[in-house]
Order: sequence, then C-alpha cells, then structure tokens
Amino acid sequence: MLTWLFENISQEYTFLNVFRYLTFRSICAVLTSILLFFLFAPTMIRKLGRLGIGQNVRDDGPETHLQKAGTPTMGGILVLGAVIITTLLWANLDNRFIWVLIFTTLSFGIIGWIDDYSKLSHNNAKGISARCKFLLQSLVGFSVAIFLFTSAITPAETELLLPFFKNVALPLGWGYLLLTYLVIVGSSNAVNLTDGLDGLAIMPVVMVSGALAIFAYATGHFNFSVYLGIPYIPGAGEVAIFCSALVGAGLGFLWFNAYPAQVFLGDVGALSMGAAIGLTAVIVRQEIVLLIMGGVFVIETVSVMIQVVSYKMTGRRVFKMAPLHHHFELMGWPEPRVIVRFWIISLILMLIGLATLKIR
Repeated sequence: MLTWLFENISQEYTFLNVFRYLTFRSICAVLTSILLFFLFAPTMIRKLGRLGIGQNVRDDGPETHLQKAGTPTMGGILVLGAVIITTLLWANLDNRFIWVLIFTTLSFGIIGWIDDYSKLSHNNAKGISARCKFLLQSLVGFSVAIFLFTSAITPAETELLLPFFKNVALPLGWGYLLLTYLVIVGSSNAVNLTDGLDGLAIMPVVMVSGALAIFAYATGHFNFSVYLGIPYIPGAGEVAIFCSALVGAGLGFLWFNAYPAQVFLGDVGALSMGAAIGLTAVIVRQEIVLLIMGGVFVIETVSVMIQVVSYKMTGRRVFKMAPLHHHFELMGWPEPRVIVRFWIISLILMLIGLATLKIR
C-alpha cells in the first residue's frame, strides 16, 4: 500500500525513492511490526486477563507449570495482526506470493483460534479433536500447494533444491503437491509442539524468519541468485517483507513472553507462524534448509513421535516427558536454562543454514 503511494509521489519528491528499495522496506517492516506490538499489546493483554482468557495447564505436566495457569493466552492474535498489517503496508500487493502467505497465515490462525476457543469455553486442555484439526490443516495445505503448482512461472519453482551442491535440483512433478503440504502442515504443528515454555518457540521463529528473509532476497534477485548458485524465482524477493514483519512481531511478542511470561501465543499464534515459515521455505525452495535451521522444532516433534511409538509398542517411555523440553525440566534444569540453551542451538543451526548459500 505504502509502496504504491511512494512510487506515485517519488517523481515529485525524489528523496522518497528510498522506499523502492526492498532492503529499506524490510527494515521498515521490522520496525513497524514492533511498534504496532508495543502500541497495542499492553491493552490487549489486560483485556485478555479481564475476560478470563487464561492458559489451561495439564495436570500431568511439570509441577512448576501449575503457577502458569490463568496467564493470558491467545496472544498470537497480536502477532498475526502485526504481521498482516505490516505486510499490507510495506509489500507490493501485486505479488502473488504475498497474498498466498497472508491467506495461509490467516487460515492456520483461524484453525488455532478455534482450538484455543474450544479449550477455554469447554475448559478442555485438549481443544478440538486431532482429527478435526488435521482435516482443516490439510484442506488449507493442499489448497495452497495446488495454487503454487498451477501458478508456477518457471520450472525452478517446483524443483527440490539440494543444499551444499551447486546447481543440483530434482524435478518433483506432482510430488511437489505432497512436499508442499507436508512442509506447511508439518512446520505448523512442529512450532505448536515446541511452544511449551516461555519464549521457547518465538525466538527460533524469529531466527528462522530472518534467515528466510535473506534467502528470499537472494532468490528474487537475478544477479545474486546466479552468483550464489540458487534458482531465480521472479517475485520471491518481496517475501522478505513478510519475513521481516514476522521478525518484528516476534521480537515484540518476546518482550511480553520472556520468562516469566505475561502472555502466551496459544495455537492461534503457534500454528499460524509455523505454517508461515513452512510456506516461505517452499516459495524460496529451501525446504531441506528449513529442516536444518528449524532443527529445534524437528527434534521436539521427533521426541513426541518416539515417545508415542515406544509407549504403544513396549509400554515404556524413552523420555521422562515429551516434547523434549519437558524431559530436561524433569531432569532438574530450570526453565530459563532450557529456553536459552534451545535458543543457542537454534542460532547455531540458523548459521549452518545460511552457510549453504556459499558452500556449494
């Protein structure tokens, strides 16, 4: 919106040409989403508290979590609002990738809101059934995959790029639909599983989003993509605006979500942000790199799968509790120690992911 405005008046006021630059608009997106969060979050958090929209805590969880009961939740609505408003302000709204990102993020946010509302209105920690949630996620995931597949302009948009190898990409054909679906839905649920401690999920999301913004900028820039040996995808650069908005909103949320948290994401935030980074990785053709950079999310999800399979097959648990962060809590690690160490791991994995741009 603002991009269109500045383009029209920059002919008369040439200093406004700076707003045409993707890098400058990305910086503006980060600052705008942080500002929006700081302006509206305190009031929103107080309102959530007055309405009694507080966190339900499982009885079988760590005892230290019982004190979190009643903390305002569904704070992901704030993140969702800041990201979408900022994107609409600073992105080129003629870009198809921007609209599919907004649609996906909103859709998964609505699914999360339904789940959160079910938990609160029925005082049920489990929310809507897993089958219902999975069905709704699948409808959105496959719809987005079909749209991207049918609207692809270049063959590179539907190829699987292998990191660490120069100019090595595998044509996926119709398999692109399945991969896209798995990445979006898988990322969404992985972030949701990780969101169990104060600030644990949001900081890795910020790191991954920032790295994906760099990938998006390079992928959408012909000269950079040729130099780095990655596919050039017209229009992908604009995705950096969305990623920057997510970085800013995430940092704003962390201000209030840091230990001890004043507000929680809720499924409305975790599901939508997970789907957003998954779809971004699909657009910039970095699905495998996402597995690396989002390694914390992967490990948390795998720990749950191992725990469930082991218990059903042998009646024994591999971990004291899953997801993995609860295992370390029950081992005696203080919550802040678990959080910070997971952040450090995320930072290392993000740097490894970024290194794939040059190690080819």
